[in-house]
Amino acid sequence: MKDFNDIKIGCIGAGMMGGALMTAVAKKFNAANVSITDVDFSKAEAFAKKNACVAVKTNAGIVQNSEVIFLAVKPQFIKSVIQEISPFFTETKLVVSMAAGVTLSTLHSVFGGDLSAPNPDFVMPHIIRIMPNLPATVGEAMIALSPSNDVSEEETALVKTLLDAAGKAEVVPEKLMDGVTAVSGSGPAYAFLFIEALADAAVRFGMPRAQAYTYAAQTLRGAATMALEDGRSISELKDAVCSPAGTTIEGVVALEKHNFRAAVIDAATAAYNKSVDLGRK
Repeated sequence: MKDFNDIKIGCIGAGMMGGALMTAVAKKFNAANVSITDVDFSKAEAFAKKNACVAVKTNAGIVQNSEVIFLAVKPQFIKSVIQEISPFFTETKLVVSMAAGVTLSTLHSVFGGDLSAPNPDFVMPHIIRIMPNLPATVGEAMIALSPSNDVSEEETALVKTLLDAAGKAEVVPEKLMDGVTAVSGSGPAYAFLFIEALADAAVRFGMPRAQAYTYAAQTLRGAATMALEDGRSISELKDAVCSPAGTTIEGVVALEKHNFRAAVIDAATAAYNKSVDLGRK
């Protein structure tokens, strides 16, 4: 495998998610080989200056000068971006799409058809679909990746290593991607709501607001770390906090009365259905 510090990486889109992933990649690997562009070029320039990367003025420039191209654009713009850049794929390259709900089949069909400027030398890229999440901005992302059938194990390993720089990356079958979107892609918003509610309770009990947020957020952080590292099941960990006739079991009963778990499942299901709908469009 080629040395990671020699791989030329490009990203179309300098928004929250594209910027977070490229920041992580630039920190771990050779920043001079990371290029980025954005419809607002000043945003790409600011990102490049901050991370010692290269700002490129056009999407075509990213394709022409990169071996791995990240598409960090919203689902409603993915088709127009692909149609713009397709004529510039004249050799096999890796494309990594993070457009929510947009399937590998759709990506292939857009790359392969209805080009505004057909190029007889066009070569279909190898495509990997990913779903990152916002904690990539602090190096704690949970990222799923699904490679198309023509992607080699070496190519998959390359992209996984790049994404591991932003947190944790795992390969999943594409049929799970809508579920991943609903759980880890959207999940941070559910967690932030819980933190905010827990902090509101602390304020109600007299704690200053800033301190309340610290207590609530650190509590969830500690619980999440235990869930990942302790080795006991989630039920066992919950039971370990719930002493007989104690305070915690009273809180758990109150949550159950308000259908807490059902509400979380309903929220994830709504996000799942939206992801499926985006894929159909």
